[in-house]
Amino acid sequence: MIEFSEIQNSYFFLPLVGFVIGIFGTILGGGGGFFFIPLLTLWLGVPAQTAVMTSLVATLPISLVGSWGHYRKKNVDLKIAAIFIAGGLIGAFAGAEITGWITEKQLKVAFGIYSILIGLGILLKTRKNQKPEDLCEKPEEDSKCSRIARGSFYGFAAGMITGTFGTSGTMPVIAGLYSLRIPLKILLGTSLVVVLFNTIFAISAHFFIGKIDLTLVTFLTAGSAIGALAGPKILSQLKINKKTETSAAYWYSLVMIIIGVLMIMGSR
Repeated sequence: MIEFSEIQNSYFFLPLVGFVIGIFGTILGGGGGFFFIPLLTLWLGVPAQTAVMTSLVATLPISLVGSWGHYRKKNVDLKIAAIFIAGGLIGAFAGAEITGWITEKQLKVAFGIYSILIGLGILLKTRKNQKPEDLCEKPEEDSKCSRIARGSFYGFAAGMITGTFGTSGTMPVIAGLYSLRIPLKILLGTSLVVVLFNTIFAISAHFFIGKIDLTLVTFLTAGSAIGALAGPKILSQLKINKKTETSAAYWYSLVMIIIGVLMIMGSR
């Protein structure tokens, strides 16, 4: 169902917010949907179910523009992306079903718990990777079947999260791609392509049961599409080293934990 909310003064800040989310979404390998949900529910007071569908539609331009930008920079592995996308198709429709079963309060709490767990997971993994003994270990080669099984599993998990919460489901995708030991820039570009398809699948699954606020979508995408164009160009100019990756991971995990706590508190 499509609706048009009445324009509020706060809406005029959304293009700027969307621009920032567009840049960081494409640089971090996601569509920015993770940030749209708390923005819509906590700041603008949009009902959770409406926020899910609105977030999905607002994420689409970022994923589309960002994927094309990364593809032009040769930062996409299409064969690996196809494995994740196949699992994401099933997960997105399963997630949409879950959304229809739970209340708005339960959806906010579930998103908050998911956010905290992912944030803690990134924090612990980053600390573990800093240990000197990890540098001496030689990675084992993955078999073709192992890569397909792992990619399908993580793709399904990402699709389910996208369908349930209206976020990009980036974290399971990135975790899966990291487990396949893909170079960072190709990992981010491939992740964005997977997010694009998962978002399309989730929109299709939600179309007849969810509500889209096109007024909010218009204001958000006015800035996010431009940010998504700038993201891959900025990434190509960055000199990324181990220290930069570690620092970014710590900050990202902290932001996710804070957002999770705010979402749980906002459900009361």
